[in-house]
Amino acid sequence: MNNSINNFSPNMLKTFDECQRKFFLKYIQRLVVPQRSTLFEKGKKIHALANYYLKGDNVEKMEKVLTPDEKIAWESLKSNKYFTRQVVNTEYNLSCKIGNYWVGGRLDALMTGEGKGKREKQNENEEPLNHSSYFILDYKTGNIPQNAEQDFQTIIYLLCADKFLNKKGAYEALKFVYLGLKNNIEKEILLNEILKKQYEEKIVSTCEKINFTINSNVFSKNNEACKYCEYCKICK
Repeated sequence: MNNSINNFSPNMLKTFDECQRKFFLKYIQRLVVPQRSTLFEKGKKIHALANYYLKGDNVEKMEKVLTPDEKIAWESLKSNKYFTRQVVNTEYNLSCKIGNYWVGGRLDALMTGEGKGKREKQNENEEPLNHSSYFILDYKTGNIPQNAEQDFQTIIYLLCADKFLNKKGAYEALKFVYLGLKNNIEKEILLNEILKKQYEEKIVSTCEKINFTINSNVFSKNNEACKYCEYCKICK
């Protein structure tokens, strides 16, 4: 019986790469392990605030209820040079087909040009602005990935945005920009043809390995990852 998966998110590929056993518990058995909400509260607030702000909403009331730590992160993001570029869209779902597999995710923001990031409300289905350079922004209230260029989030978002923008016409440059709000770190990855080919090959290879593992029903365990894994108490 073929139990193959054809749709993948960055987290699915990251999880499989980290530990196949964890992937099995999380995505095959669909076991949900409760986690402390405080671990994600700060990130959720900053992302929501950024989304409303870039869409032109008044966020003064939201800013007033931020904790001192959250306010520092927000001010760092709001004053960042990339955040002040012109908005194409925020909290934007993109997907594309690589080989036989669909991959996708939700972008924090897609920016272009040199203009002011904040804008008036407008139709979410509007066409992208006709600029030559685009920037995918990803805000991190924690740490940015150590090997950001090869992170599955970087790979999938760049490939999806590339196909999306190419459908609208030629563009000059596309960059993925991690904004590390914890330590004011910026990491920029420029997509080129060599990197694009490497990314596509990595996606297909990983997806094929996942489906082979599923049909073989043999999921190896990465014992080195157990210490910080939320599934460690139920993993056998």
